[in-house]
Amino acid sequence: MSQQSPLFRKASAEVLDFHRFFEAWYDAATADKTDFGHCERTFGQAFHMIPPTGRVFDRTETIELIRANRATFRGNFTIEISDIRARYETADTIVLTYVEAQSRAGKYSRRQASALFTASSSAPNGVEWQHLHETWLQMPET
Repeated sequence: MSQQSPLFRKASAEVLDFHRFFEAWYDAATADKTDFGHCERTFGQAFHMIPPTGRVFDRTETIELIRANRATFRGNFTIEISDIRARYETADTIVLTYVEAQSRAGKYSRRQASALFTASSSAPNGVEWQHLHETWLQMPET
């Protein structure tokens, strides 16, 4: 498994681009100019997400959750992604792990994420999210 395989580069780009989408979508100043279609085009039909709370969201629930949080911040939401690593890879499937650090209105948190991607010529970066599981490394400050 090569960290620099074409599939790794596509999946890594998707992780970074999707989190930039979140920053723009959740910011009142940029939400109107943000293409929500990226979100809908990048999730596979069987996508599901398990956030740190442990609840399982299917594709529709995840999209509704993201859509509902549009423009909820005023320039005070940031995400930093680090330590992207390939953990398993075949010709058209890859599992990545990465660390996501968030600042939400001055409250900081960090999560470890694992994500399963499959190759898709119709997805924005050539891969679709199939599964995402996050766990707290640092819970949000209170």
